[in-house]
Amino acid sequence: MTLDVVRRGIESLQVEVPSWAFGNSGTRFKVFAQAGVPRDPYEKLADAAQVHLFTGCTRSVSLHIPWDAVDDYEDLAKHAAGLGLRIGMINSNVFQDDDYKLGSVTHPDAAVRRKALRHLLDCVDIMDATGSRDLKLWFADGLNYPGQDNLRARQDRLADALRAVYDRLGAEQRLVLEYKLFEPAFYATDVPDWGTSYAHCLELGPKARVVVDTGHHAPGTNIEFIVMFLLRADRLGAFDFNSRFYADDDLMVGAADPFQLFRIMHEVNVGGGFAPDAGVAFMLDQCHNIEPKIPGQIRSILNIQEAVSKALLVDRDALAAAQTAGDVLAANAALMDAYNTDVRPFLADFREQLGLPADPVKSFLASGYLERIARERVGGTQAGWGA
Repeated sequence: MTLDVVRRGIESLQVEVPSWAFGNSGTRFKVFAQAGVPRDPYEKLADAAQVHLFTGCTRSVSLHIPWDAVDDYEDLAKHAAGLGLRIGMINSNVFQDDDYKLGSVTHPDAAVRRKALRHLLDCVDIMDATGSRDLKLWFADGLNYPGQDNLRARQDRLADALRAVYDRLGAEQRLVLEYKLFEPAFYATDVPDWGTSYAHCLELGPKARVVVDTGHHAPGTNIEFIVMFLLRADRLGAFDFNSRFYADDDLMVGAADPFQLFRIMHEVNVGGGFAPDAGVAFMLDQCHNIEPKIPGQIRSILNIQEAVSKALLVDRDALAAAQTAGDVLAANAALMDAYNTDVRPFLADFREQLGLPADPVKSFLASGYLERIARERVGGTQAGWGA
């Protein structure tokens, strides 16, 4: 594999950043405040523009409703465009109101289900106003105790809500359905795994696809197999990139297991997931609790670029030949040779050729932006993820 292939792949790679990663976040025990945190969605976009300025590959920004609610979404989209950005996914929130203690779209009370559905449909209206393509749905719905509710009835309620949202989508809009093994429902989660999400998406139609969050699986789960399967079925809609040690830790991607990230990116490459017409949205979903927000996002982008570069370096002809011959050691070596390549000097040169800093984190920290926003963003209410 030539470096020209790697260069073209990295040059075309775009990764969406989440608005909420720039706000205060923490654990279920404490939200940790930082100086200079945005006070509204416009300031979140300003911070996101810094990530794009120093990396050149984060043109789109995900919004989370109602955390990013504004009076005029068309104006917010115009503001983003003025910063060289665009509005990406619209993320719904049907898990933080008191009414949702027993669920949202699967709640046993029809009035609560109607409230949740209204919110989801409102999010589609926001997509219309901002030009967003994707509505991302994640449901905290589930049960803590056996017998608490009817498991099958909850799936029926979920299917009804998804159908109503799907039918509201425009011709170029999509529904992407996330899943999570557990938390906050500990006995049974209504969308616990990729198979459940996939089954609902198949029932809905071609505009419904699965979101893979790298932190939402049981320990030891072969995530690259899931990625391969969904790509093969043309149902992989998006990634939520983060890193985990135990559960949904939402750490910087590649922090805990960079080899896993490489393996996933290899399957994306083999399955054609980097092609523009594949429709796969690559997005960060992280909570920077103890590290500065913007540098944390930049570091995650660099980790993704390294993993993608190594995946593109795999000699796929040699790998295929070894696989066909049943040469186990040679096949494994083809992957390991690419993974063990230090691509950082190549990426530094590549960035400089594009007019970007060779070391984006170092250059950003030297820019004085963090000090400036700490001085200027005084008063008001700092943004957070709502806990």
